[in-house]
Amino acid sequence: MSEQPSSRNPTASRSPSRKPAETCRIYSWNVNGIRAAARKGLGEWIRRSRAEIIGLQEVRAGLDSIPPEILDLSDYQHHYVAAERRGYSGVGLLSRRKPDRIDTTLGQERFDREGRLQVARFGRLVIANGYFPNGSGKDRNNDRVPYKLAWYRALFDRVQKWRRAGYRVLVMGDFNTAHKEIDLARPRDNRKTSGFLPVECEELDRWVEAGWIDTFRAFERGPGHYSWWSQRFGVRARNVGWRIDYVFASPSAMPFIHDAFIEPETQGSDHCPIGVDVDPAIFS
Repeated sequence: MSEQPSSRNPTASRSPSRKPAETCRIYSWNVNGIRAAARKGLGEWIRRSRAEIIGLQEVRAGLDSIPPEILDLSDYQHHYVAAERRGYSGVGLLSRRKPDRIDTTLGQERFDREGRLQVARFGRLVIANGYFPNGSGKDRNNDRVPYKLAWYRALFDRVQKWRRAGYRVLVMGDFNTAHKEIDLARPRDNRKTSGFLPVECEELDRWVEAGWIDTFRAFERGPGHYSWWSQRFGVRARNVGWRIDYVFASPSAMPFIHDAFIEPETQGSDHCPIGVDVDPAIFS
């Protein structure tokens, strides 16, 4: 994604409030390669987080390549999905409780071979952990946008079924789209960039119109809150970012959510962790 300088306050992003004792923390983080993130302290961050569930995206490693210091985190159940292409895409789910089931397919080979999804059920809670496609394409000409939108729609259909079945559903991950102008530092300069194309923003509009709730915006309406920054020198320090990582909640899940947050101070990737604090009753 392309970025331009900004004068926004780099301390503006909203960190989590103090977690009440009666809540469980659920995190999502695009780690931009789990092996690189492990070298930068991912394992220690997971231990400190005391999270109930952590969804990772862009793992970029098969099970045989997950660092042992991550697999040795024995407080967690581990589940990883790799793309057919080595070193590409991939998602991971760490959870203190064992999921009742995990699905990893959207039913189309063109989607499933990229290893972008886990849908896990924990009692009455369903979590979809997704690494949504980037539409830019190899030549940066936005030729992957149709694929990206088709993936969005296939996932939408899947989670709507869970929702209609009476489950509380959270859809979390790197959505690779900034929804509104407030969600990136330079909206006018990026209207032709995948991640802020009108057709991509309209797809998120469709989710919201169907009742899905952007949990962060349910608690924070202000500007300057981002979850991804270009790795060019100084960009993150100046907070020239995009908010492209989300936890979307079904209406039935939202009453159990006490807070939603972004942790911009956490290093280790070009993205930062995001998440929600939920009432444990969401599982039962």
